[in-house]
Amino acid sequence: MFRRTVATALTAVAALTLAGCGDDTPAASSSPSASTANLSGTVTVFAAASLTGTFTQLGKDFEAAHPGVKVVFNFAGSSALATQINQGAPADVFASAAPKNMDDVTDKGTATTFVKNKLEIAVPKGNPGKITGLKDFTVKDKKIALCAVEVPCGAAAKKVFDAAQLTAEPDTLEKDVKAALTKVSLGEVDAALVYQTDVLAAKDKVEGIEFPEADKAVNTYPIATLTKAKNADGAKAFVDYVLSAPAKTVLTAAGFEAP
Repeated sequence: MFRRTVATALTAVAALTLAGCGDDTPAASSSPSASTANLSGTVTVFAAASLTGTFTQLGKDFEAAHPGVKVVFNFAGSSALATQINQGAPADVFASAAPKNMDDVTDKGTATTFVKNKLEIAVPKGNPGKITGLKDFTVKDKKIALCAVEVPCGAAAKKVFDAAQLTAEPDTLEKDVKAALTKVSLGEVDAALVYQTDVLAAKDKVEGIEFPEADKAVNTYPIATLTKAKNADGAKAFVDYVLSAPAKTVLTAAGFEAP
């Protein structure tokens, strides 16, 4: 049973995509087409918290390719984003860390799976809690952070504990993966389950420990334009860019894998 639940917050966030991966959506060319050369206005992207670093970079790259466009991001847990979109929050693109949250959105167009990601144990530099593996998450004397089960990283954590036939004893349940990672980087917990991309991004502050059960809960990330997008042309162009070869390079460098 979980001991203490700390974080509960719904915030609006942003979306993104990757290159040449996905259902039936073709990869876009890295050069703008005639139909997208004169794009303008704001593209509002709601994206999973684990996409923060890569999407921020891709947004800058997209703006450089289309000087008349401004990309605005909101990053949060995918479940919170889906709720906000269904409640009418203005968004043009949604990038989720799990298909379930994309399926929950009633305003989505055709979704394309663009990357996948899996969990890794994150510990503070030097591993002061002497964490060796997933079993340490069952020890009450260890300070442990997990994502809330409503968000993709929390749902994935439940799958790996079920696969390992272990009962976790977290001290805190966080609203998204970035919040869980922050607990580790500040030394407030001995360990957390986050994505491998988060460990890589924070490698100056945390260390990663791989575990075999992570293969039982690999998350696939879908992206879609929204049917009520105020900037439909800009939304389509952004999704196409995230599916392009340059974007794929950025995502792969961050640790994401092709689906």
